[in-house]
Amino acid sequence: MMEQKILAVDDDKVTRFIVGTAFRRFTCTILEAADGVQGLAVTGRERPCLILLDHYMPVMNGMEMLTRLKANPETRNIPVLMLTADSRRDTVLRMLRLGVKDYLIKPITLERMLERASRIVELTLRRERRPELKRSNEPLQILVVDDKPAITELIQKGFAGTPWKALGLSEPAQAVEACNRTVPDLVLISLSLPQGAGFSLFRTLRASAETQAVPILALSVKTALEEQTKALQVGFAGIVTKPINLGALRYKIIRALGLDTSHLFFQRRNDTLCISLPVDFDQSLASEITKHLRERVFEAVNAGVNRIVIERSLLSATQVTVPRLGLEVIKLCSEFGLHHVLIGSEAVSGGVCQIPGDKGLEVHEVVRKGYRGIPPRN
Repeated sequence: MMEQKILAVDDDKVTRFIVGTAFRRFTCTILEAADGVQGLAVTGRERPCLILLDHYMPVMNGMEMLTRLKANPETRNIPVLMLTADSRRDTVLRMLRLGVKDYLIKPITLERMLERASRIVELTLRRERRPELKRSNEPLQILVVDDKPAITELIQKGFAGTPWKALGLSEPAQAVEACNRTVPDLVLISLSLPQGAGFSLFRTLRASAETQAVPILALSVKTALEEQTKALQVGFAGIVTKPINLGALRYKIIRALGLDTSHLFFQRRNDTLCISLPVDFDQSLASEITKHLRERVFEAVNAGVNRIVIERSLLSATQVTVPRLGLEVIKLCSEFGLHHVLIGSEAVSGGVCQIPGDKGLEVHEVVRKGYRGIPPRN
């Protein structure tokens, strides 16, 4: 089935983002334009089946674009859903006289937009729905194949208090039998097993239909660079070096399985979205937070949140990645019209806000040692 084209013409990036999110579940291609001139150009080129048109825009406003659409025989029959913050009777009557199919008064919601649009065009759910990512706090069964019992014990202790379970086996044949009984979520194989047994086990698991898609990480002494290179060449999903850093191991497992970690960093408390930076915060975690940032902020705003708090009081020292992440947050705050607050200990903050604010936004640096609550609204 050919996808329908829906054009969102609005100078507000947030509104265009809402449109894209609203129709993501349906067989639609969302086109965008920031003003009426761009909107006419896209309409002429793409011939959308529906136009969502903002009223007030620079360069060419919605009324003028609507007038030109209806004056052109090639575009006059394209239905237009007008978006406006002006609910005055004369404005509504003018839109109707010019030929809009329907209109929505801002602020708009996903539900109202889909309900009005579905009256105009037929919306069909995509057959292939993107599966939800498994969260990192859900149970995992991890198979560890290593002839050194201390390695398995270390990993099992590292997973204590979590729903992750590690089964340790020393013989490759035992590992194959275990996989035939229950397919694990991930396998860790030691490359130091005698006579290259680690590589042989890898090939055996990859040859089986049941385990060919299971991520496999290699365990290797840090200085054994030759065997690590070989492991990556044959297809291991990554290398975990000995001595094992448990934090790095957890992160490699999360990456190998594509687990959703956003719940670890984002929490909603009433009208506030809190972004918590953990003790082991580094560039990899900053990237993980940034990956989920826009979607989580959008969900929070849609649920009624009006400010963001970056909680960094767990950090013992300032890091260059904190300001970088802060700047990403500030850009989104400016885009969505949110206030934002940084919370940190004196050791981390030094009593000075290092992240500049955008024009029109209040930026607060709350320096309270050991503070765990949400600052009062300003």
